[in-house]
Amino acid sequence: MPQIGLVSAVNLRVQGNSAFLWSSRSSLGTENQDGCLQRNSLCFGGSESMGYKLRIRSSHATTRRLAKDFNPLKVVCVDYPRPELDNTVNYLEAAFLSSSFRTSPRPTKPLEIVIAGAGLGGLSTAKYLADAGHKPILLEARDVLGGKVAAWKDDDGDWYETGLHIFFGAYPNMQNLFGELGINDRLQWKEHSMIFAMPNKPGEFSRFDFPEALPAPLNGILAILKNNEMLTWPEKVKFAIGLLPAMLGGQSYVEAQDGISVKDWMRKQGVPDRVTDEVFIAMSKALNFINPDELSMQCILIALNRFLQEKHGSKMAFLDGSPPERLCMPIVEHIESKGGQVRLNSRIKKIELNEDGSVKCFILNDGSTIVGDAFVFATPVDIVKLLLPEDWKEIPYFKKLEKLVGVPVINVHIWFDRKLKNTEDNLLFSRSPLLSVYADMSVTCKEYYNPNQSMLELVFAPAEEWISRSDSEIIDATMKELAKLFPDEISADQSKAKILKYHVVKTPRSVYKTVPGCEPCRPLQRSPIEGFYLAGDYTKQKYLASMEGAVLSGKLCAQAILQDYELLVGRSQRKLAEASVV
Repeated sequence: MPQIGLVSAVNLRVQGNSAFLWSSRSSLGTENQDGCLQRNSLCFGGSESMGYKLRIRSSHATTRRLAKDFNPLKVVCVDYPRPELDNTVNYLEAAFLSSSFRTSPRPTKPLEIVIAGAGLGGLSTAKYLADAGHKPILLEARDVLGGKVAAWKDDDGDWYETGLHIFFGAYPNMQNLFGELGINDRLQWKEHSMIFAMPNKPGEFSRFDFPEALPAPLNGILAILKNNEMLTWPEKVKFAIGLLPAMLGGQSYVEAQDGISVKDWMRKQGVPDRVTDEVFIAMSKALNFINPDELSMQCILIALNRFLQEKHGSKMAFLDGSPPERLCMPIVEHIESKGGQVRLNSRIKKIELNEDGSVKCFILNDGSTIVGDAFVFATPVDIVKLLLPEDWKEIPYFKKLEKLVGVPVINVHIWFDRKLKNTEDNLLFSRSPLLSVYADMSVTCKEYYNPNQSMLELVFAPAEEWISRSDSEIIDATMKELAKLFPDEISADQSKAKILKYHVVKTPRSVYKTVPGCEPCRPLQRSPIEGFYLAGDYTKQKYLASMEGAVLSGKLCAQAILQDYELLVGRSQRKLAEASVV
C-alpha cells in the first residue's frame, strides 16, 4: 500500500436509498500514525446521474441536494496513483493517432457523417471526426448512452450496469481518451494484483502480485513464480516451455493460432490440463464469457502479450461511477462543443439505397430520414446483419460477417443487508462454473460506496443455457455459488446475509464470440460500398472484443473517412448536381 494515494470512498450516503454525490476531482491526504489518510476538509460537487433519459442537473438543484443529504465525511479506503503509462510505446502510438485528427487540415467543406450506435465505437468515431473539423450526427436507438457499457438507475437511485467494466493499463487508446477529455481522475486504480478464489478452499484466495520495482516482463514472471497455491513448479515449467514458441515467434505466431482453441493448444504444447483448469478457465470467461474449449488461443496470447510486455498492462482501474454519466457524457459534450449532434431514441428501421447501391439515407422507426455525406454503422455485428440490405448480402465483405455472432452474457447485481468481509477492493476471479469475475462495488466504486451494505456485481458466464431462464432462477444459482465464496457470510437459503434487492441484466448478443477461425471474417472499417463504414470491437483492430477495441475501431473508422475526404466531397457534389438537373 503506498503511503499517499487518492481518496477512493467517502461516506456521503444517508439512511435509505439516497443517491451519492461525487466530484470528478479526488483529494490528496497525509498519513497519520494509524496509517489512515487525514485531511481538514473534503468538498465534492453533485451531479444528477443519467439513467433512462439524457439530462444534466442544474447547479441550483445540486445546492438543494447537498443541503438535504449532508452527512459527516468519512474516508474509508485509498486508491492507488495512476501508473506511469504515458511513455509506453503503445500509449505514444495511440496518442499520435489521436493528434492526427486535431492537427489535420481543416476541411473547406465539413462532412456530415451519420453514425448509428452510441456505444464506445460510435462515440469514438464521432469524437475523432469532430476533432478533425467534421459534423457527426450520432444516432442511438435507445434512451441511454453506452451500448455494451450502458447502465440504468432504479427507483431507489441505485445504478445497475450491462457489465462489470475494467480499465486496464494495457488500454492505450482508452487511456488517451480519458486524458483528452480531462477525466483521468475518474479512474480508480487498484493494487496491481490478480486475485483468484480457491474452489477447493472455500472463502480463500490466491494472489498474483506484480512487484512495482521490477520492469516487464520480470514483474509478471515473478508474480507467477511466487504463487505456489494454484500451480506446482513442474506445471509452471511445462507451461513456460509451452509458451516459448509464442514468445519467440512474435505477432505472426500469435495470429496463426486463431484456428485452434485454448484447450487444444495447451494439450498440443504439452501443458497439463490442470493449468487450463486452474488459470485459463477463469481467464477465458473474463476475456470472452466462454470456456477454453471454445475460445481461440489467439485471444489468450494477445492478452498475455499485453499483460506481460507492459509493466502496468494488467493493472486494473474501476470507473468512479456509471459509464453513461462518467465516461459517455463527457464524450457527448465534447462532440456537441465542436458542432456535432447526438440523438437518443433514434432507432434505424432501414438502410435506403441509391440506384448504384450506395446509401441514400437511414430511415428511422418514426418514418423520418437522415441524410449525410457518409454513413457509419457502429452497432453490434448482429444488428448490422439484421439491417443489411438484400443487395449487399452476397458481397464477400458482408457475407463473412455471418461467422461473427455475439455471445450471450448476464450481469447480476445483488444488494445485501450487511457489509461482507470476505472481499477485496479489486476485481476477483470466482473460478466458479457459473460465474466469471465479480467485485463488491460498494467498496471499489465511489458512486456505489456504502459503508454498511455490500453490493456484489457479478458476471454470469457462460450464459447460453441461462439467458432464457427467469431472474429468480439465475439469482438462486448465483447464491449457491456465492455460498462457496463467502461460506461464513452467505448461504443459499439466505439464513445468513439476506438479499435486499437485485437486478439481472441480460444481453443475448454481447461482444462477438472469439471462436477459432473467426479472425479472417472481421471486416476492415472501410466497406466496399462507397461512403459506408463500420466501427465496433468486431471490426479489424488488434484489441479484439473489448472496450479498448471499440475505441480503437472508432479511431480507425474516422481515419478511413478522412482518407476518403476528396472522394466523399466529390460524391456529394455529384448528388447535388443530379438533384438540380431533376
